[in-house]
Formats: sequence, C-alpha cells, structure tokens
Amino acid sequence: MNGQDPVRTVRQQPVARFTETAGRSARGLLFLLIGVVMVAVAIALFSVRPGGAAMVALIVIGLVLVIAAILAFSGLTPVVAGEARVIQLFGRYQGTVREPGLQWVNPFARRIKVSTRIRNLETAQAKVNDADGNPIEIAAVVVWQVQDTALALYAVDEYDKFVAIQSETAVRHIASSFPYTSSKEGELSLRENAEEITARLSAEIADRVRSAGVSVVESRLTRLSYAPEIAQAMLRQQQAAAVVGARSRIVEGAVGMVRLALQRLEEEGVVELDEERKAAMVSNLLVVLCSEQATQQVVNTGSLYQ
Repeated sequence: MNGQDPVRTVRQQPVARFTETAGRSARGLLFLLIGVVMVAVAIALFSVRPGGAAMVALIVIGLVLVIAAILAFSGLTPVVAGEARVIQLFGRYQGTVREPGLQWVNPFARRIKVSTRIRNLETAQAKVNDADGNPIEIAAVVVWQVQDTALALYAVDEYDKFVAIQSETAVRHIASSFPYTSSKEGELSLRENAEEITARLSAEIADRVRSAGVSVVESRLTRLSYAPEIAQAMLRQQQAAAVVGARSRIVEGAVGMVRLALQRLEEEGVVELDEERKAAMVSNLLVVLCSEQATQQVVNTGSLYQ
C-alpha cells in the first residue's frame, strides 16, 4: 500500500470535447394544428373543378400544401419524461431536447432517444486476490444516471456497456487494494470498513465513467466472502483468533481478581501468607477462574509442607 490512496492511482479517462447543448425545438401542438389545416385546405382545393389554367394552379398549390403538411408531421417528436432526444443533422450534433411533451424539430434531423432515468447495474461476481493475496469473491451494485447526452453518444461506444465494464474494473481494483480483514491497527479492510470502502468505490467508478457523461449516484458491495477453496481454513483462523482474544480477556480479569484477593487479605489481616503460600493460592485461583470446566473442591487436612 505504502500509504498511497488506491483511488488516486487510477488514471482518469480522457474527456471528449463534446458537451450537451439545448437543441432547437418548437411547440408540437401548433405544428400539428398547422399540418391538419394545410391538409384540409389541400383537400378543398383538389375538390374544386375549375377549367383551364386555374385548375392546374389549384393542383400545384394543393401539392405544395400536402408536402408542407408532411414536413410538419415529420418534425413532430414526442419526448417522454425521463428521456431526452439528441438531434443529429447530417452527422453533426445539433443539441438535445429534454422538455417533455410533443415537440417539433427539424424534420430532416435524426432524433436519437437517450434515457436519463436512474439505473441499477449489478456487477458479475468476480474472484479476486485481496491485498494479502487471499482469493475472495466480490460483487457490487452501482446506481448511475446519464448527465451529458452528447458525451454518452459521441465520446464512447455503447455507454451502457462502457459503464458495466468500468464498474467491474473498479470493483476488482478496490478488492485487490485492501485486505479482507485487517491485521494492523488503523488499516482499512473490506469487511470492517464497509462505509469507507464503498465511498472509495463510488469515487473510482465516477472517475472512470465521467468521460461517458455519466454520474454515479451510489455504489454498494452486495457480496463479499472468501473463495470456497480457502473459506474453511479462514473460518478456523477467525475462530482461533476469537478464542485467543477471549482467553486474553479471561486471564486479564483473573489476574486482577487474584491481585484484589491478596490485597484484601493482607489489608484486613485475615491470614498471613508467606511467598510459597501466596504462589499456591495464586495457582489455585487462576485454575478456578480460567478453567473451562467446573472445578471440584478438595479439602486438605494437612499442611502445605506435608
């Protein structure tokens, strides 16, 4: 580790020069009404039967109105809440329409639908070696949202797959940067420091997907365990560590009780004990206090020296 923040060691993805701008649009209902009126007028003109050049002129005007009505209808674009329409004209980005409702845009432009809703991504379960070299299984859920539609479409290829791959890469990097359990005081571990680890994971994923115009709302680990081949061995190790810790607490408490007993006997003058009798009393008390099984009382009718 060398005191280096694993998140800051991640090389940030290059950000393209594209950025989202507001696309030009108009009220769609107005153009819908205009189109209906032009179709009605065209039908009326076609129904008139004058003679000579007047008939030709009416037909030409009617055809023009029909073409204009077709263009008016072609530009109608419904925009649903939680979605945006990226306007592209002859391969050039012309802006993004986010206002929900029936909008009208250039009928010759291509309108690409982009979801701006919040999405969930669950990474595949990955087997990674942690910082101590132990194989672990890890998976995470990433909550993300498209913020810049221009970057999402033009900076990367298939932004949803880009987010999935970068999220899995970040999960693997975080898993290999920290131990599963900490053996040193103050050292972060995957199991004991879940909040700090998820914060670092969110920051790293955000750095990786920023070039795609995506923001990370939250990320959480959904699976964290030792790999099956070492799970039993690590469980025995944890059990042994727990037993050692419990024994240490028991011995510490027993020593304090023995010290208190000797001090009270000496202060109240109940009995005078030489060093050898004190040692025997300490031995007996420690056996009674530290034993896992119930002790049996033995009555000694002689003396310590017989």
